[in-house]
Amino acid sequence: MRHTLSFVLAFVLALAATARAEIRPGQPADFEGTTLAGTPFKLSSLRGKVVLVDFWASWCEPCQQELPLLDKLAPKLRARGVEIVAVDVDDNKDKGAAFVRAHDLGLTVVLDSDKKIVGTFAPAKMPSSFVVDKQGIVRAVHGGFQPGDEARIESELTGLAR
Repeated sequence: MRHTLSFVLAFVLALAATARAEIRPGQPADFEGTTLAGTPFKLSSLRGKVVLVDFWASWCEPCQQELPLLDKLAPKLRARGVEIVAVDVDDNKDKGAAFVRAHDLGLTVVLDSDKKIVGTFAPAKMPSSFVVDKQGIVRAVHGGFQPGDEARIESELTGLAR
C-alpha cells in the first residue's frame, strides 16, 4: 500500500511539474497557506531570514526520519536567523497533525492537502527541501533524506544567514 501511495504521489508531482513551472535555484519563492494551528501564513512574511521550506507527508518514511531531526535543529537555527517551514502534503490533514503531535514537533507546519503549494514548487521526491535566502530567492533544492544530511543542511543554512 505504501509503495502504491508513493507511486501515486510521484505521478501527481510529475503531472504538477509539467502543468506548472517548477521553482529552481535562482528563482523567487513565495506561497500562502494555513498552518496546522489554523493561522494564515505567507512565506514572504519571513523576508530577511533564511528559510528551509521542507515538503513532507506522514506516510513518507524518510520524512518520518527527517522532521524530528529538523525540529531538533530549529531552535539553534532560529537563533541565527533561520526558519524551518514544513509543508504537509497529506491528503488528510489529520494524518499530518497526528504525526506532529506524536513527535511533539514545534515546527511551523503549513497544510497543502489541495496540492497548490507542492504543485508550484514541483519537488522531484519526498521529502524535498528548498533553501530560500533572505531576499526570498531559492538558493538550493535537496531531494530525499538520509540520516546525517541534517549536518549539511545546518551548515548550508547558517552559511547563508551570516
